[in-house]
Amino acid sequence: MTEQRLKLGAWGEELAADFLRRHGYKIVARNMRTPVGEIDIIASNRRYLLFVEVKTRRSRVCGVPAEAVGATKQRQIIRTAQWYLLQGHGRGLQPRFDVISVLAASDPPEIEHIEDAFGLPGG
Repeated sequence: MTEQRLKLGAWGEELAADFLRRHGYKIVARNMRTPVGEIDIIASNRRYLLFVEVKTRRSRVCGVPAEAVGATKQRQIIRTAQWYLLQGHGRGLQPRFDVISVLAASDPPEIEHIEDAFGLPGG
């Protein structure tokens, strides 16, 4: 991945974390790496433990950013979240998988929070 794309992704993740904080969520972890994968943001409120994938794009030429979170990426996020939960984190909170889409084409950037974007297969 190019340095420019890494900077764009980090910028989008920062915007997403700020967005979540403004909406009452506490950031628990960022860029959490485990033996089975990585999750961009883990956040919580009184009820939910959010596992958040952040997708940032400069434009809609290749579609909206959230479209990049396909079935393979969803499975990886679910596996990583399961590993995290098995370590004893997030007790008493309902896990939820969200996607935050950041589109840098406008000023200010467009931020879309897709709550409960996907779930466990068969669930």
